[in-house]
Amino acid sequence: MVMASKKKQKSTENLNVLPFEKPLEEVRNRLEELESLASQTSQDLGEELSFYQDRLQRLTQEVYSELTPWNRVQVARHPDRPVVSDFIETCCEDWVELHGDGNFADDRAIVTGLGTLDHHRVMLVGHRKGRDTKSRMACNFGSAHPEGYRKALLKMRLAEHMGLPIVCLVNTPGAYPGVAAEERGQARAIAENIRDMFSLKVPVVAAILGEGGSGGALGIAVADRVGMMENSWYSVISPEGCASILWHSADGREKAAEALQLTAEPLLRLGIVDGVIPEPSGGAHRDPAGALSELKKQLISWLDELKELSEDRLLEERHLKFRNMTRSVSVLETAMSPEQTGHEEVLPDPLLGQERLDAAPQPQEEPEIEG
Repeated sequence: MVMASKKKQKSTENLNVLPFEKPLEEVRNRLEELESLASQTSQDLGEELSFYQDRLQRLTQEVYSELTPWNRVQVARHPDRPVVSDFIETCCEDWVELHGDGNFADDRAIVTGLGTLDHHRVMLVGHRKGRDTKSRMACNFGSAHPEGYRKALLKMRLAEHMGLPIVCLVNTPGAYPGVAAEERGQARAIAENIRDMFSLKVPVVAAILGEGGSGGALGIAVADRVGMMENSWYSVISPEGCASILWHSADGREKAAEALQLTAEPLLRLGIVDGVIPEPSGGAHRDPAGALSELKKQLISWLDELKELSEDRLLEERHLKFRNMTRSVSVLETAMSPEQTGHEEVLPDPLLGQERLDAAPQPQEEPEIEG
């Protein structure tokens, strides 16, 4: 009976192995077999155990140092990856959940509440995905409705009134696109969140835990500091969605992931995010506690930094942070030389947009046709 239980558990674990992780799983299985054998025999297996432990560590570093953007998207979606509820259980003290948008309903895809991160009392807002099939369906797989975004903004305004910093944890494939959500004002709810988060008079920090899909992510990610977990993604569209639009098939998702530059390092270079939060070797799903510890450490560091700023400077820097993103040329122009684009690269002050307009190629006037 025990052996059958172990086989079932191992079979379940193998279902969660990503395609590029199969070589690692083979070594890990061999190591587990040796560890089991070592506990049942008096024979010294220390040398063999050491060999496979070193081999697993080296192979893990090798595989994860060569991940493609699509591989990182797969890691971000791993079912064992830590989610917001894990962060609350592991890192938050004195947690008190707050419910409802004060108007329509309590969307379980967005969780809000008061908690303590070390010496910081904060308002936490995050996307809730769930752990098993039942909880994921109850949370709509992290895809929030309009009432979820209205709940988030209502609690942010409460935090502002109480003088508490706000911590936003993003993990969503995107806002729910159903007809009922649109009828209740999905686009307006997200737009109002984006607008009003710029005027919050308390520090706001955000982090992408796994998926950061489009406006659904941005609806709670207008912050003074935005970070990404090492194997997360943040983009206006998913790779599958992009491939379906461009090539009418999701088969081009790997190519789309590469072109979108949706992973942490490219977005850090482009100034979209402020930091990359390292994950344990083999991804956050291999060591959730270690990954959450690094996340908590970074959030506290940013909160310590921001609490020293005056209210006026906080608002000014938040505004400039997003305005300065317009200094970046398009991804296409970044990849091409001025000779290829046909005009000089001009990076004016974002508030002086006319300079860039003047430098851009102007349409030629069509010649008049007589008669």
